[in-house]
Amino acid sequence: MKRNIRVISIFLIALIIFTLIPSVSYLEGKGNSLTILFTHDLHDNFYPFTVEENGKIKTLGGYGRLSTAIKRERANDPNLLLVDAGDFSMGTLFQTIFSTDSPSLRLLGQMGYDVVTLGNHEFDFRAEGLADSLNGAISSGDRLPKIVASNISYPEDENGNLTPSLNKLSKAMENYGVSDYSVIKKNGVKIGIFGLMGKEADSNAPMSEVEFTHQVRAARKMVEILQEEENVDLIVCLSHSGTWEDKTKSEDEILAKKVPEIDIIISGHTHTALEEPIVIDNTIIASCGSYGRNLGVINVEKSGDRWKLKDYRLEPITRGIPVDREIEQSIDNYKEIVQEKYLDKFNMEFDEVLAKTDFNFTPFGELGKKHDEDILGNLISDSYIYAVKKAEGENYEPVTAAIVPSGTIRNTFVKGDITVSDVFNVSSLGIGPDKVSGYPLISVYLTGKELKTAAEVDASIAPIMSVAQLYMSGVNYTFNPKRLIFNKVVDINIKNLDGSIEEIIDDELYRVVAGLYSAQMLSIVGDQSFGILSIVPKTKDGTPITDFEAEIIYEDGHEVKEWLAIAEYLKSFEQKDGIPQIPEYYSEKQGRKIVDNNKNIIARLKNPNKIALTLYGIIVLIIALIILIIKIRKRRKRKKSQYNWNF
Repeated sequence: MKRNIRVISIFLIALIIFTLIPSVSYLEGKGNSLTILFTHDLHDNFYPFTVEENGKIKTLGGYGRLSTAIKRERANDPNLLLVDAGDFSMGTLFQTIFSTDSPSLRLLGQMGYDVVTLGNHEFDFRAEGLADSLNGAISSGDRLPKIVASNISYPEDENGNLTPSLNKLSKAMENYGVSDYSVIKKNGVKIGIFGLMGKEADSNAPMSEVEFTHQVRAARKMVEILQEEENVDLIVCLSHSGTWEDKTKSEDEILAKKVPEIDIIISGHTHTALEEPIVIDNTIIASCGSYGRNLGVINVEKSGDRWKLKDYRLEPITRGIPVDREIEQSIDNYKEIVQEKYLDKFNMEFDEVLAKTDFNFTPFGELGKKHDEDILGNLISDSYIYAVKKAEGENYEPVTAAIVPSGTIRNTFVKGDITVSDVFNVSSLGIGPDKVSGYPLISVYLTGKELKTAAEVDASIAPIMSVAQLYMSGVNYTFNPKRLIFNKVVDINIKNLDGSIEEIIDDELYRVVAGLYSAQMLSIVGDQSFGILSIVPKTKDGTPITDFEAEIIYEDGHEVKEWLAIAEYLKSFEQKDGIPQIPEYYSEKQGRKIVDNNKNIIARLKNPNKIALTLYGIIVLIIALIILIIKIRKRRKRKKSQYNWNF
């Protein structure tokens, strides 16, 4: 009996000892599995947002619920990694305090993000704005995520100096601790993390002042350092490059093929939601969609020399998830700051109802995908003309046309009340020379020929570059996508406010209104069309504009912002029960852009412009040369056969 008691005692002691002693893998610092939570393209969507999906209105996202979802995952695995792949800022009213209060980084830090990278929209307020944001985050004293930016550089002038704004950004990056890469240990796994800006994303940050080296070259350098110098177990790339249906343009898929040593690519920028990851050899590419509508979850485990996918899922952030009250309180505090520092300037309230709509506008995810007229584009372009007329009052000079590119429309309206916040989200991009958030409207003059060219830009370039699709007020046109490029527009005219139609005169100047950024982009269509098309915005006297900021529209001493134009226009509609109602007029297309898919050969070739005639001439010449060469060869063969006698 005593012997049995002794044996049992020894067994229990041994069991307790083995339970308390860490595993061998822990002692060696080597883990065999890891969970990664990820987001990208959050765009300051701190509060939940509504979308139309399959005819139903849904409420998604919100940092309060996102934080709860993160905490739930942490409860199951306290040693998980939490990362973001860029564009965490810009997209809602909270961006208006980006430079002064840096709410984006501070909230990510509060939610426990370990590492993030920068997207193109972090540069929307230019180098100086980002510098102020980084410095503001540091001075807050809050917990902040690490930032990795592996392919960023600061171009120097001919004397080897940085511009004042770049110098400020460089110092702010150093002050924050932005680095090429970061090494973190989680669950016994030594993880090397680096961040990249892709080529297409770089092109969407024309005012950043910084430069980005090619992501493949930068990735190879990072991989070499992380493997040979840091001796990491797992390599994660936070890539703000994205995936595309066209595999030849899908930058992160190309990256995975060119740099196969990367274990996991968190792919941002294209707002893609991959229900299943893209796996190329041993590299896992993951995307969870935009605005915090999902929390991405990856679990990998060690298999030989590489890591294999064990679990991958997108956790929807829906109304059924409880709100983290601490995060929600922080958001409410930032909301008060937005009201005080920004909205009070325009005498508007964050949640103020500006109008009501009895119909849904085009879902944001579908906007620009179809090359056609769009009802939201009509509303926005009409609002520009209204805003200029209101701002100029008795001094108003008639505006012929207003132009809105689809790439500048950042959200949409759904059935129900439309608030100030909703309107800002639709047109939230940029900053003016007043350093106040939002691009201002400007007035330029184009010749009639250039107005026609603008329609041709839409007809010919938009299929290649969807963000270049244009929505116009004041100009109606028809184009045939089957016709030769740069000769697709078959009919165009001016439609006046009274409904009358007016012919466009090529050498006459017409007043046109657009956003500051959009108008500047119009002037570079020559580059996008290989020099074939040309638009040169001018002043009223016909002088080419060199300083676009000098043409900004002002009202009561402040810039007329794009979003403000929409807000004022909504407030002008006829009221019902004290609330302006969006007219049914905007529920339907108005024939402003008509797509004629006539495949008839005559429809394709009739009324050619000079560009088409030139191309047709070249084609005819090539055909004639081919025929001539064939005839010469036949003659030579015939002549040779005459002397090929058989005796």
